[in-house]
Amino acid sequence: MTSAAPIVLDVAGTTLSAADRRRLKHPLVGGVILFARNWTDRAQLTALTASIKAVRSDLLIAVDHEGGRVMRFRGDGFTAVPAMRRLGEAWMKDPMAALASAVACGYVLASELRACGVDLSLAPVLDLDHGGSRVIGDRAFHRDPRVVTMLAQSVMHGLLRAGMAHCAKHFPGHGHVAADSHVDIPIDRRSLKAVLQDDAQPFAWMASHLQAVMPAHIIFPKVDARPAGFSARWLQEVLRQRLGFDGAIFSDDLSMAAARVLEGRSLSFTEAALAALTAGCDLVLLCNQSVDGGEAVDALIDGLAQAHASGAWHPSADSERRRLRMLPQTAPLPWDELMHEPAYQLALERLP
Repeated sequence: MTSAAPIVLDVAGTTLSAADRRRLKHPLVGGVILFARNWTDRAQLTALTASIKAVRSDLLIAVDHEGGRVMRFRGDGFTAVPAMRRLGEAWMKDPMAALASAVACGYVLASELRACGVDLSLAPVLDLDHGGSRVIGDRAFHRDPRVVTMLAQSVMHGLLRAGMAHCAKHFPGHGHVAADSHVDIPIDRRSLKAVLQDDAQPFAWMASHLQAVMPAHIIFPKVDARPAGFSARWLQEVLRQRLGFDGAIFSDDLSMAAARVLEGRSLSFTEAALAALTAGCDLVLLCNQSVDGGEAVDALIDGLAQAHASGAWHPSADSERRRLRMLPQTAPLPWDELMHEPAYQLALERLP
């Protein structure tokens, strides 16, 4: 039907329903994002991910599993990796030891997730810790973009060692605003020059080897009236052309408050998805909409299919190439083997 599968959706429970399977078979669906409600224990999670891959082996299974308070799977053997701020604090005492700890964090996170069939953690956070953002807070490594870059690169190296890609977020930076884009529309009144010289620096320094980026649902009125995730200026002119980024761009959750209003007008999920895709996103996330029957998910799938049929949206082969590059290229170590692997045991010892 199309040459791209840009929709990343959620599933309601700990097993797949008939409705989940129907949606996952749709050619416009390219991935699944899991949440704490999809977890009871490792055996259940492994069975769930296997059932998703049995529907379509190319589906990307993602989760927000950063460490600290953003970890969807807790207990039953999963390591409680600390918040990334701990790595920034460790840097101030011993930078080289902090870098080793950062690699360990990435390796432990990714190897445990992969042992349970998860392909991708939407991490790390590259936002700077300006001190006023509660939604970012201790998810950020540090205030200094140089420290953030060094530690994030090390976390990414650990993820890569376990065969997992990464997604850096939230471009060009969420740490300077206090408002939470889940429930509000944050506005950052700095100039493009000011943002590029500060919050966006980690993205710029690592642009050539970042595998994926998630933009922020933040409006920078001196740059564009649209939030960064809906802005061709931010995504195409700045991120792609100026910074030279060629990885995948994931929208942030389209159900968030800041994603549902564009230039003063309320958007349907389909309109929000089309705005994100047209601006330059390769993949669009719609989260927590399957729990009440999934009407919103079905409406998005049908709406995007109609937009394609009418010529209002043209799928991108480049976007599909970027999506497929997120899939692991190597087989994971099964959990029981992982527990005895020397590299994993060493990584556990090096956690901060």
